[in-house]
Amino acid sequence: MPNKKENPGCGCANIPISFLVVLLGLGYWGFTNLARLNIGKLLPESVSKFLPINQQQPAPNFTPAPQHPVAVANDAPRQVMPTETPKTKPQTSPSPVTPAPSTSPQTETPKTKPEASPSPVTPAPSASPKTPWEQKQIRGIYLSRYQVTNNASEQTIRERVRYYRKQGINTIIHGVWGNGCTMYNSEVMQQTFGFKSCPNQFQEQWLDWLIDEAHKQGMQVHAYFEKGIKIDKNSPIFDTAIAKKWVVPGVDRTYPGIEHYVLDVEIPEVADLFKKISVEFVKKYPKIDAVQWDDYLGYHAELPGKVDRTTHLTNFVQQMRADIKKVNPRVSFDLCHHNPYWGKRYFAADWANWNVDRAFIQIYNDANFKQELEYAINYHGVAISDQQLNRLPELIGNPKIQSILVFPSDGKPEQTAAAVKKLISSNN
Repeated sequence: MPNKKENPGCGCANIPISFLVVLLGLGYWGFTNLARLNIGKLLPESVSKFLPINQQQPAPNFTPAPQHPVAVANDAPRQVMPTETPKTKPQTSPSPVTPAPSTSPQTETPKTKPEASPSPVTPAPSASPKTPWEQKQIRGIYLSRYQVTNNASEQTIRERVRYYRKQGINTIIHGVWGNGCTMYNSEVMQQTFGFKSCPNQFQEQWLDWLIDEAHKQGMQVHAYFEKGIKIDKNSPIFDTAIAKKWVVPGVDRTYPGIEHYVLDVEIPEVADLFKKISVEFVKKYPKIDAVQWDDYLGYHAELPGKVDRTTHLTNFVQQMRADIKKVNPRVSFDLCHHNPYWGKRYFAADWANWNVDRAFIQIYNDANFKQELEYAINYHGVAISDQQLNRLPELIGNPKIQSILVFPSDGKPEQTAAAVKKLISSNN
């Protein structure tokens, strides 16, 4: 006998439809009014999380704090602040979590380099613009070789350098040779004449101290070969020069009241002496910035015989300069002379062809100041005497004048420097 077949299903078909409608309506009403009934509290968390958001049970330990501007300060830097420490701020290690105590979103210094840093740290003061005087490449003063006599001490020499710097001078042009002898101990002098220097009393290291202090002060020292190839009767080599016939015939009276005798560089022994002296000097003082010769490197046209020595003088200077450069290439070979026309016409000094590194035009004759100035603007500067300081404003204000050298004709360079300082200050 076949088994009785069970009827599949839940039997819902036997429930009246009206009862189902009532049941669904009550369920909808109850579900939408759970907030009033607070049923969410009675349900387990695994069930309540499926309720609408306003019915979920809140976590009491995660109640959000009141929003304050500082709470979002750490988020903004991710978008606008690179991690690089700004170069205009003190080098502190930036923290990605805790901002500096004094920092707020309104005042925090941006990490990108600002045009004007709002940091409270006072920036280093910018250099003041240079005055027209300070813009001159060389602001020099001549110091005679006699400035180091009487055994000037190291302290005296160093204080002297600092004094000139305070007066606005940046270059000291100091005598190291004059009247046929050196103002330093020279082996060449010893071998040639039997004595090592001029008879003046000086400390052996005076020039080393001078150069060292000048360089510490940001200044230069130029070695000044005073009187060049000329000597007078007071020269310690005068008798030797006359006996060996080292001088050209006649007396050079270029400057009234002074009788000079001119050593003849056409004589090989004389030319060799100057070349050896020059080479010895730049080897002995390798830190010297320049050597300078002046208008005493020439033969006055009024000398007897009317002999043209121009070519011989040019060859001599060119060779002397070449010898200096071989042993000390960095030293500048300078000249302070008459303008090129007058130099060649009246002193056999065709210095435009001497291959000098720098040329300065002497304007000691104030009557020709305007004409000489036309030459000076084409070269490296101008030299005036202490009697022409009234010309300084014009020279300083002329941008074509690269350098200004002052010669204390009264032999008082410290007073001259002070007068220059006073005049410049009054015109600023």
